Amino acid sequence: MTTKAYGTHAADKPFEPIDIERRAPGARDVQIEIAYCGVCHSDLHTARSEWGGTRYPCVPGHEIVGHVSAVGTDVKGFKVGDTVGVGCLVGSCQHCAACDEGLEQYCENGFVGTYNGATKDAPGYTLGGYSQRIVVDEKFVLHIRHPKEQLAAVAPLLCAGITTYSPLRHWNVGPGKKVGIVGIGGLGHMGIKIAHAMGAHVVAFTTSESKRQDAKDLGADEVVISKDAAQMKAHAGTFDFILDTVAASHDLDAFSSLLKRDGTLVLVGVPEHAHPSPNVANLIFKRRAIAGSLIGGLPETQEMLDFCADKGIVADIEMIRAQDIDRAYDRMVKSDVKYRFVIDNASMG
Repeated sequence: MTTKAYGTHAADKPFEPIDIERRAPGARDVQIEIAYCGVCHSDLHTARSEWGGTRYPCVPGHEIVGHVSAVGTDVKGFKVGDTVGVGCLVGSCQHCAACDEGLEQYCENGFVGTYNGATKDAPGYTLGGYSQRIVVDEKFVLHIRHPKEQLAAVAPLLCAGITTYSPLRHWNVGPGKKVGIVGIGGLGHMGIKIAHAMGAHVVAFTTSESKRQDAKDLGADEVVISKDAAQMKAHAGTFDFILDTVAASHDLDAFSSLLKRDGTLVLVGVPEHAHPSPNVANLIFKRRAIAGSLIGGLPETQEMLDFCADKGIVADIEMIRAQDIDRAYDRMVKSDVKYRFVIDNASMG
């Protein structure tokens, strides 16, 4: 089935309208007409081949919200007209220990990404949500309960939302916990909102004084300018948990030293160059941990969507047309967005 999309033919080429082929829905497939697709920094890294291994033409997009237009004969959980989402995964082996536990993002045989992931369908790799339609195995489709007027702002929950929710949930963030969120961007702004909704005392870390009020508006109880040594020192040894969303190489000791005994610093940003090696004594003498976390599995992503629907949480977005993707990428590199671009996929028509 021919579908209109926006893609790029090389790392240094602009996005342009292209026609792609989508498979006819199989027995367990759900066909979705895409209404909105969030723009993630991973899209830019892939489209511009900054991580290497990009196959072209590349159609990114893994923060997808739309409506079901057809279902396969064996599909039980979805019907035509349902409002649904698709996140970063559209496949996994379904038989390893991780998949058995609903942790498909850690599939021991490799998950299939929503774009640029190997697949048996032509063209041999997945094409993502910068398109009018997608066909996905029902296992990787999610129910969305937010009201219609919030659907565009729900799209970034499918990556930015679950990337922050999963570690906050795994490390039991809640009332009585002091939690730090480093960076106030696409991921960080969601981390602040979710940690606040979980009942934690939330401290936002930013290098920019101009973001102080923004952070408070998002739900931070306190804001620390991380370049100010005195402000940082005042919080030494007081945090139960810190979520570091920054994707640039930086000094982790500045944040690990703020943890209590048994506190954990969790990294969710992948820097272009490695972070400087952390001070081991800083960890040993307080039994502190530095850990990582990757998006979330399908059960937890559904849990996150339901939690956000119940709490009225969505992303702060700027809507764009598909024709403006390149301009949005250039602005994203400059951190000139509060806090996530979302494509109105109707603009592809």
